[in-house]
Formats: sequence, C-alpha cells, structure tokens
Amino acid sequence: MTDAAPMIPDQRRATIVQHLHREHVLSFRQLSDLLGVSQMTVRRDVAALEEQGLAHSTTGGVKLAPRLLSEPTRAEKAATDVAEKSAIAQAAAALVRDTMTVYLDAGTTVQAMRPHLEHVVDLTVVTNDLATVQTFIDHPSVDLICVGGRVDKTNLSTIGRLTRLSLAELSLDLAFISSSSWDLSHGITTPVEAKIEAKRAAVESAERSVLMADSSKYGRFAKYRALRLDELGSVITDANLPTAAADDLAAAGVDLVRA
Repeated sequence: MTDAAPMIPDQRRATIVQHLHREHVLSFRQLSDLLGVSQMTVRRDVAALEEQGLAHSTTGGVKLAPRLLSEPTRAEKAATDVAEKSAIAQAAAALVRDTMTVYLDAGTTVQAMRPHLEHVVDLTVVTNDLATVQTFIDHPSVDLICVGGRVDKTNLSTIGRLTRLSLAELSLDLAFISSSSWDLSHGITTPVEAKIEAKRAAVESAERSVLMADSSKYGRFAKYRALRLDELGSVITDANLPTAAADDLAAAGVDLVRA
C-alpha cells in the first residue's frame, strides 16, 4: 500500500481552518504533526491564512480569527463538525409536528434535519437551499416550496430581494435559521449582504424562529448583522459550547438548547 499523496498548500490551509473551528487554538507543533510537514511550512500556511483574515498567529501557534471575511464553501461546511450538526438537527426536528409549514434556511446543519422528518405527515417545507430541495424530493408526503431568487453557486442557495419577496407571501409555523457566525453581542452575522433578506423575511413570516448553529461558529462575527438573538425564539447548538458562553446567553434571556 502506498502512502497518501502530500496535500497541496490550499488543502493544508483548508485543513488548518477546519481544525481551528473545532479547537479554536492550535500550536505549530500540533499542526506540524497533523499535516505531516515541517513547522516552517506550517508557519508559511498560517501567514497566508492571516493575509486572508482567517487566522491570527499567537505565541507558538495560531487561533481562529473572530471576524469572518468570507463563508466556507458548501463542500467545506459539509465536511466539518458532522456529529455536532447531526445532534443539533435531531433536536430541531423534534419541534416539527404534522401539518406544519416550516422554513429551512440554507446550510448543511439545517439540511441534516431531513432524516428526522421522514415520518412527519402533510409537512410543508419552504427552503432557499437547492441541496435541501433535492433531499426532500423523495419524502412520502411533503409539499415542497423552493423559494426563488439569485443563485449563490458557492453555497447552492437563493439570496437577495426576490427571495425576500417570496418569503413575505408565506405564513410559517417555524423558521429554522442557519449562520456561519454568531454570538451574544453581534447576533447572527454574515459577510454576504444579500443573505440578510431571506433570514429576516423568514423570521418575520414565522410564528417561531430557531437558530441552528454549532459551537465552533460562536464568538465569530461578520460585516453584516442579519438578526439579533433576541429576535429568535430559541437557539440550538451543541454540547461543546463553553459553559461560560452558555451562562452569558441564559443570563441575557436566550432560550438555549445544547444538543
């Protein structure tokens, strides 16, 4: 059996970011062992990530940059925090009842609800996520509504004014909202201005709104604020959210579930 081919720089840097999402801080030695390259190579990769605004050097290592300048691709999202996303999705799906009309925001965490909704009867699913649409095609009893708009090819979703106008015409029981960055002070943020409209329109059209976001995204923020946390009914995250952060959220009145 031959050894695996060495990763190219872009692959190494994507791997570094993926592990930082889980660990938040890593030493150069840890990254050298993880990637199978020298610490000098790791330092060059970290320098490149710093130029992109994705990471910050610390003494002896690197940490995730709090400001999110661009969102990961759909493929990158699908490969990270899979177990945490599954736990969040299962907890969220438990809120869905027969005959409900629910909005599923674009994202792999929300899409992971699909297996847990197989036996919900006469469900209406509204989504701007093209991948989620595909997964519901074979659902035995779903009424599926795909919200139109400009297509974001990187994340396989529709965004912008046309998406907002479509959502404004609907009455939703539940809106499940996703985010790549969230915290108590900044709320739900995004580096893509056109994504704001769908999130706000869904929340305005819903009886209850729920944020689904894993703990690796907590403490990060982007340029545009889509929603404040107090505009949502609940937040479902995973059990890895630090206790101090959970206490701060609870003290602020956030209905928090750590799945």
